[in-house]
Amino acid sequence: MFETAAARREAVARREAALAEEAGEMSEPHVLGREALEVAKAWAVVGIFGMMFFALVHYMSLILIPVTLAIVVGLILGLAADKMGRSGVPRAGIAFILSSLVFAILFLVVNSLAQPVATLVKEGPNFVERTMQRVTPFLESQHWLNISPATFQNSQMSMDKLIENSGNVIGIVTSQLTPAIIQGMIFFAALLLFLYGRLKLRKTLIMAFPTRKQRLTTIRVLNSVDQVLGYYFATASMLYFALGISMTLIAYFGGLSMPLLWGVFAFLSSFIPFIGITLMTVAVAIAGILTHDALIIGLIPAFIFFSIHLAMENLVFPAVMGRQWEINPFIVFLAILFWTWMWGAVGAMLALPLSLIVMTIISELFPERKTTPHLPG
Repeated sequence: MFETAAARREAVARREAALAEEAGEMSEPHVLGREALEVAKAWAVVGIFGMMFFALVHYMSLILIPVTLAIVVGLILGLAADKMGRSGVPRAGIAFILSSLVFAILFLVVNSLAQPVATLVKEGPNFVERTMQRVTPFLESQHWLNISPATFQNSQMSMDKLIENSGNVIGIVTSQLTPAIIQGMIFFAALLLFLYGRLKLRKTLIMAFPTRKQRLTTIRVLNSVDQVLGYYFATASMLYFALGISMTLIAYFGGLSMPLLWGVFAFLSSFIPFIGITLMTVAVAIAGILTHDALIIGLIPAFIFFSIHLAMENLVFPAVMGRQWEINPFIVFLAILFWTWMWGAVGAMLALPLSLIVMTIISELFPERKTTPHLPG
């Protein structure tokens, strides 16, 4: 009995000593040791390799832009390719039909824009001159800008300087024409080969994982990516096509020149969230102000277009798509800025598809964290 009481007292003393030691360690300031330096070194290595990777992506943009665009377009056409395959169409036929369809659509778009763009280039100096005549009085009324008629007559913004520098602009456009043709050829070749070997690539990727669970996860991810891209862009294309027709009618009845060009621009810009609609609305507002003498009348086409786009994105689009797939709008905005900086206008158009792919993969790999973000338009 005495031994038991002594053992209890000893155990209590040990616990008190352990608690005191732990309290002392907690009260001492935490000193960065070897473990912290190892963590910092690991993150530094990851950061260095990340910067090298994105530098390589930017350096190889001539090849990576058309190849990435071909893969994204091929994934968007994945559902159509599967339906054609189940109907008995051979792989070569699927690749030829779908790639020819993409080529035909691009050809029709370029052909429809050829004449309006040529007219715009021809009338460019007159357009700039009329713009300066309309804008200069307003700028002169803002005394804090210190702008006078001499500002535009003797500076780099004068008409003589603009016409003199137009040769440099044409030279820049001409120098970019050959890389654009090369990228177009790479795009169509990559799209044709990707559609032809899509199922083999899919099977190779699935069999690259050793366990059955990993293979099933890969199948689920690939199916989700095809479904998200195919369904989203099919729905978006139909809705934005209707928006393009609406913009064509707005431009026609609003007195704007080249209404078909405005409709095509409205259709294409809608695929770039936030930035596309902003630039389009500003452009329509400027064109309306230059076309009409009254400021209010000039702003009506831009107001109608923005209202229709706003209603479509916040009412029609969610009603059709539901809220099955979500992406944080801030993430999409950052992605657009990043890929525009990396790859220019094509990067801006690829930002949303790439964000959809990444978020779909994350949501399938971590289903317990799956949320329902709203896809911005």
